[in-house]
Order: sequence, then C-alpha cells, then structure tokens
Amino acid sequence: MTEPSPVARRGRPPGTSARELEVIALRLFTERGFHETTVDEIAATAGVSRRTFFRYYDAKSDVLWNEFDNEVGTIRKLLADAPAGLPVMDAVREAVLAANHYHAEDVPELRMRMSLLSSVPELAASATIHYDAWERAVSAYVGARTGQPADSLYPLAVGRAVLAACRAAYERWSARADADLTVYLDAALRALTAGFADAALTAEPSPSES
Repeated sequence: MTEPSPVARRGRPPGTSARELEVIALRLFTERGFHETTVDEIAATAGVSRRTFFRYYDAKSDVLWNEFDNEVGTIRKLLADAPAGLPVMDAVREAVLAANHYHAEDVPELRMRMSLLSSVPELAASATIHYDAWERAVSAYVGARTGQPADSLYPLAVGRAVLAACRAAYERWSARADADLTVYLDAALRALTAGFADAALTAEPSPSES
C-alpha cells in the first residue's frame, strides 16, 4: 500500500484526509513507538498543522480506529435501510459484508495495527469503547426489528455474538491472508445464523459462497 509522501509546507495540502493521517501515524508508531510519537510529528510529516490534526481526531489513539469507526457508521446506515422483510440475521450479515473492503494485500498494514493494539495498554483499553459501538449498532437494529429495548436479552446477545464471530473471522483471515476478509466474515456469520450446527462448523470458507 502506497504511503503519502511527507510534505514540507504548513497548512492543509490538497487531498490530505483522515485516512492519510492514519497511514502516516501507523508508520510512525511502528517505527518509533506509540508513546514516542507526538501529534506534532504526525502533523508535520503529513504537512498539516496540529490544529488540522485535531479537526479529524480527538486524540492520538483515535487515529488507529479511523477505518473501524467508519465501518460502524456504514453498518448502522445499511441496517437502517435494510428491507423490512429480510430476516434479521441475513440483514446483519449483508450489512457487515457490504461495510468491509479489506483484501489479502491489506493484511500487512492490519497486522501492524493489531500489534500496536495488543502491545500498548492505552490502546488495548481504548478498544473496548470502539467494539462496544460496533456491538450496539447491531443490537439497536435487532431491538428495532423485534420491538425490544436494544439492551434487552436477545438484541444484546445477537450484538455480542455477531461481534465475536466477526473478530474470529478477522483473526483467522489476518493469519492466513489468502482471500478477502468478506470470505471469512461470510462463513462465520452463516455458521452463527445456522446455530453453529455440525454441518456449518465443518464447512470451509470459500470465495464462491460469499
């Protein structure tokens, strides 16, 4: 994946985006360490001001969650627009698949991100907030579809089960790097929808099934 080149001038250059700041920050965190890298260094490498950085992010740690948070917003929108007659779990699966765009070639970058999240306590602690938002996006939809509060038993159980299945798919995909992430997400969510029946648990993920 091509990284943005450092820009010497101050101010916001054309095309500077949250994504470009994310890529630059990830590289600096990996090379220098999370705590050793400052917001000023990230901004300077991107050729923007400190103030511009904080237009995109509230804190340095938020940089690593840019794509994840965008995914949550996309899932919320897709679920809100899902046909009323579509089974709940089918709607959830389709929304999750549509919101994800990672391919095998993205694995090296995502491995760097996972390494940081698992090795820096501050980042590991922040994960709870972002995972909770992802889970609540699903629980809110299930609650709306079933006429139950989002924090009642079934909506909560579905939200947490779906998140767990997706995290398992993500971990397996990042270990193998042999297909798009959606192949693993699709297999995990189909198995969950089937109640983890024996037949579902013995089927291999296949691109032709997604």
